[in-house]
Amino acid sequence: MKKLILTLAFFLSITACKVNPFTGKKVFNFYGNKAIFPTAFAQYDQFLTENAVVENTAESRMIANVGQRIASAAERWLNANGYEGYLNDYQWEYNLVKDETVNAWCMPGGKIVFYTGILPITQQETGVAVVMGHEVAHALADHGAQRMSAGTAQQLGAVLGNVAIQDEQKRNLFNQAYGIGSQLGIMLPFSRGHETEADRIGLQIMAIAGYDPTEAAELWKRMKANSGGQAPPEFMSTHPSNDTRIANLTEWAPQAREEALKFGVTTFE
Repeated sequence: MKKLILTLAFFLSITACKVNPFTGKKVFNFYGNKAIFPTAFAQYDQFLTENAVVENTAESRMIANVGQRIASAAERWLNANGYEGYLNDYQWEYNLVKDETVNAWCMPGGKIVFYTGILPITQQETGVAVVMGHEVAHALADHGAQRMSAGTAQQLGAVLGNVAIQDEQKRNLFNQAYGIGSQLGIMLPFSRGHETEADRIGLQIMAIAGYDPTEAAELWKRMKANSGGQAPPEFMSTHPSNDTRIANLTEWAPQAREEALKFGVTTFE
């Protein structure tokens, strides 16, 4: 059993050596692009066949245009910082789907959906760019693969605990404690960290694309108003609180403008 645990720990340590180019930090991810992208692309295509995709409207064209600008800005940053070819496996796609849910999401490899329900909150193109930058950032940082890796590690931990503990009563207590502890202590903070990271990266690339990063905090003020203040405590949520996001985005906006200046961007819309 001890050998098994040591082997698992060694495996996890050597697979957590990929680096996020935007932060320079090592990330926990043992799913490569070729392992995860084809499945994500197939699931995205299936989703589109089962939902009402809005096509050939001013709003759907705006979603696609903003997405292309944000992705191009990301590529400019990556190329300028020594990551040429980083996006070779990506297949960017941006679709608007008729649904009153206030949401947008991105699958690994750059497959993005906006729901029509979020458009009254974004209000205009720069608001869309805030959300788009955040979703593109999730794809750039491989957050989907990292979540899968963390989920796999969580499951392996549970299996090892059940194998190691022979007493049934103690095993049941372990399962209860492990389930709650790993969720509140590891998985939820892991998810909140990704959301915060995507906010910061997204702010940077939207500014390089020529969009005003100060709009990000304003958008989240509207999101907060739309929620009516109904939200779980931050420590029980997959996302930072609205107030935390507003404070972060307000602090980071000047830094995003400074980064954009390096690419010759002096005016923002």
